[in-house]
Order: sequence, then C-alpha cells, then structure tokens
Amino acid sequence: MAQAMRSRPRSSVSLFATDGRPHPLQDTLVAVTVALGALAFVTAMFHSLHLISSWAGLVGFITGGYGLYISATTRERFPLLVGMGAAGLGFFLGMAHGGLFGGVIS
Repeated sequence: MAQAMRSRPRSSVSLFATDGRPHPLQDTLVAVTVALGALAFVTAMFHSLHLISSWAGLVGFITGGYGLYISATTRERFPLLVGMGAAGLGFFLGMAHGGLFGGVIS
C-alpha cells in the first residue's frame, strides 16, 4: 500500500490541479472574475461610485458563472466562487446606492 502511494506523480504547480493540462481560458476567466469582484467590492463602499460597482459586479458575476460552467479543477472553482461572491456583494450594494443607470436614465 505504501508503494502505491509513492508512485503517484506529484504536481509542483498546484495542489488541486489534478489533470496536469493547461487551462488558459479558465485561468483568464478566474483572473477577470477576481479582478472585477475586487473592483465591485471596493467601489461599493463609496456611495458615489455605484455605477462602477453595479456594472463591475454584474459583469464579474456573469464571467464567474461561465467560468464555473467550463471549469475543470478545484483550483479554478475556488477563486471563481470567491470572486463571484465579491462581485455579487458589490453588485447588490451598487444597486442599493443607485443602480446600473442611477440618474442617467429616469
């Protein structure tokens, strides 16, 4: 049994990337979702930045949803969920502060 455990290849890149293949589209969606989620979350703290917060949150949530749909490993899913949570929170706070069009369209 110890021999079988030793023969399993170890990945030095990531703990949860078990398939050993590159995923450039998924990695790009992870980066975009986390960046938009952080932008939406930070700008949601300021009442006057509700347009940025609500739009960044909406786009980040859609991007993260598509990323989850095509994701292949846990290494991709975890930051997508964190980014989607931040984007969702930023989106809802942006909507509460004035919405997607906030005064531009009555």
